[in-house]
Amino acid sequence: MEYFCYETDDLWTMPEKDMAALASRELAAIGIINEADVLDATILRMPKTYPAYFGTYDRFDELRDYLLRYQNLFMVGRNGMHKYNNQDHSMLTAMTAVDNILAGRLDQSNIWAVNTEMEYHEEKAGQQAADPAPEQKATV
Repeated sequence: MEYFCYETDDLWTMPEKDMAALASRELAAIGIINEADVLDATILRMPKTYPAYFGTYDRFDELRDYLLRYQNLFMVGRNGMHKYNNQDHSMLTAMTAVDNILAGRLDQSNIWAVNTEMEYHEEKAGQQAADPAPEQKATV
């Protein structure tokens, strides 16, 4: 589960056992789990989770190239890639990394290729009536 809030919100300061219970209830309510099957939970509070593009961000490629020399380090998601991905794209980078590890693939270009299009799919929705073909070709 992932919840978004401000550090001043009640959700942020909620006790861990209450947060775990909330997540369990919500997952059960949408039919993903049976609440009685939950044995444990770990709560991670991440302040400032959105990437900030200022300071030395123009040198990010330098940092990424340096880190890519470590073949057992896979940068995934918003924080790992310092890239604004939606949750689906963030999860896809992690799934792609797992596929790479299982296949013994050292090249990580497929991870960095996730969500590289310049336009968001939400913006393309207005084009659907005029040209439905691009929507049918959309990839994640």
